[in-house]
Amino acid sequence: MPFRTRSETGDAVARNLRAVVSDPCPIAAMRLTSYTRYTGGVADALNLEGLLDHLSDFLLQGGFAGGPHHHPFWGTFDDADRSPEALKEALLRALIESGQLTAEMLAELRGEGSGDEEVRQRIAEMLDRLVERLVEEGYLRMDEIPGGGQVEPTDEEGRVDEARSAARNVEFGLTGKGLDFLGYRTLKGLLGAMGKSSFGSHDTPFLDTGVEAEAASRPYHFGDTLNLDIPATLKSALARGALGDDGTIALDYSDLHVHQAEYRSSCATVLMLDTSHSMILYGEDRFTPAKKVALALTHLIRTQFPGDTLRVVTFGDRAEEIPLSRLGEAKVGPFHTNTAEGFSLARRILLSQKQDMRQIVMITDGKPSALTLEDGRVYKNSAGLDRRVLQETFREAAACRKAGILINTFMLARDPYLVGFVNKVSEIARGKAYFTSTMTLGQFIMKDFLTRKTRRAG
Repeated sequence: MPFRTRSETGDAVARNLRAVVSDPCPIAAMRLTSYTRYTGGVADALNLEGLLDHLSDFLLQGGFAGGPHHHPFWGTFDDADRSPEALKEALLRALIESGQLTAEMLAELRGEGSGDEEVRQRIAEMLDRLVERLVEEGYLRMDEIPGGGQVEPTDEEGRVDEARSAARNVEFGLTGKGLDFLGYRTLKGLLGAMGKSSFGSHDTPFLDTGVEAEAASRPYHFGDTLNLDIPATLKSALARGALGDDGTIALDYSDLHVHQAEYRSSCATVLMLDTSHSMILYGEDRFTPAKKVALALTHLIRTQFPGDTLRVVTFGDRAEEIPLSRLGEAKVGPFHTNTAEGFSLARRILLSQKQDMRQIVMITDGKPSALTLEDGRVYKNSAGLDRRVLQETFREAAACRKAGILINTFMLARDPYLVGFVNKVSEIARGKAYFTSTMTLGQFIMKDFLTRKTRRAG
């Protein structure tokens, strides 16, 4: 992840920040060395969940599959840095951006301080303690890298530095709790932006304890559940002149109004995520926002619609299903776009589900450019819209329609030649096409999902 700081901190912050985080994190050495825990109160008093919010993009970035990769047209892409040092650097940036450092610490980082080594040590110890807290509270895990750190680092006297050696063999990862937390925060932000909240917060004019129901009441019919809409019932009686001289209201059968219920059908969803190289090209990371939406959708289904299912399929040169626990580590790669195989795999998954409704939610930014041949080889063609690839993709879309599976496509590009392709898929599969951006992707998906989840029941 490129290093960035606020403009007012200047280059001095960048230099001093790297100097502060250069020491190995004690967590990294947990399995191999013993250490004395930092017991200061500053790190323990900081809002850990607020810091995780600031770190969400950093924690979910996927990098480029296969490590460093260069292409004369695409440029050079590196795998995401999952080292403890990168984590501490990101934590320090989050502390600076959220204004949680003392004035003395900020001055030292800007290079305006007196070069006090004690202040630098306090910052380093605070970062170590924050990493410890993230691990202790179950948001992150530290994993050993097999065969990592081949050259043993030594100290000034030539002795092997066991702590630094251990740090080179360790990388961090999100736990299930960490993924769930980021999904919750993302979903809360998305629903808040839509004017709704499913979590009891009142950041918008809508007050809600679940998915908002806006069904109007209607006159009562025999056999209805007597879920009276009292204001509407009284209004009808008063309009009829049923108010007596003694202040009583004589209700008639025709005055009764009941709330309409919403029937929530069970739904099986496969979220198809494009992992082709274009998802992180052109100066924009489109893949990380897509993963955040997937986590939010997972949290919504788990907490509000427990009868539903959500599976994730990634498609590049080939399509594969990934467990939700691995979603945070999913990566793009030097891949083409095998949309046809993605549809085929998603269809097989959905046909094994017994929900009332089955749907595919596809997030992509490019044209189909690959297909899997009968012998298992992958045919690729990046030049324009290849007729052979298109025909196979449309055939798979038609197979989804025949199986009663809806395909909704969320396109992160608006190239004219892509519009026709997406509209054709939507026409074949009786779905919808949404041309959106990374900023509005989540709102579009949530609105579509919640709209299709409910329908009126008389």
